[in-house]
Amino acid sequence: MGGLTLTKHHGLGNDFLVLLDLESRQSVDGTTARALCDRHRGVGADGLLHVTAGHDGADVTMVLYNADGGRAEMSGNGISCLAQAVVTAGVVPGPDVVVATDAGTRTVRLVGDEATVDMGGVVLKADGDGLRVDVGNPHLVLRDEGQDLEALGRAHADLNVELIAAEGDALAMRVHERGVGITDSCGTGAVASAAAGREWDLVGDRVVVAQPGGRTVVDLAGPTARYTVPVVYVARVEVSCP
Repeated sequence: MGGLTLTKHHGLGNDFLVLLDLESRQSVDGTTARALCDRHRGVGADGLLHVTAGHDGADVTMVLYNADGGRAEMSGNGISCLAQAVVTAGVVPGPDVVVATDAGTRTVRLVGDEATVDMGGVVLKADGDGLRVDVGNPHLVLRDEGQDLEALGRAHADLNVELIAAEGDALAMRVHERGVGITDSCGTGAVASAAAGREWDLVGDRVVVAQPGGRTVVDLAGPTARYTVPVVYVARVEVSCP
């Protein structure tokens, strides 16, 4: 593998590197992702999105690697960044981008710099004082009582962990992402938190989720959850082979 041309984007500070590789010419794996996502020795990001040609009706296919090199099923912010990248590059005209992911097919509508993702169904299951929530990837949602989020994340390394609390008209959320650590925001985490908050009668069907990176909106009124977030293009980056 020679040099790589990437674009960098973020959704409320949750940042991703996007590699468009529609002809599948690049050999990308967890080692590549760790090197590129390293914030001191690489470009720096929470994750790497390897984008190849679509199949079975999808416009493109997304493979997501977390910063630690582990492969993840789905990311609400990541897929939103991907949509911005492929529409900007002219790969898909938009506004709708259909993406095949490890969690199934998802559709993103990009209007200006705002993305709305159909996140699919949400499944909840009681787990002690919290809820296990499946949003295509696994989450543990707990009420925020000032716990050490870093310690909780280490204790549940195979899960994304969210701490939530009612905050005025919104739901406040802190998140520790599997394979990344504490992040400014998390799309699947916002959906999991909104679903848990509704289960606990903290919120209704339309939920404003306040995260350290900013506010997002989750709509739980229909058969599938919808997540809306602003996305920002950061830079085009050329790197040598990691």
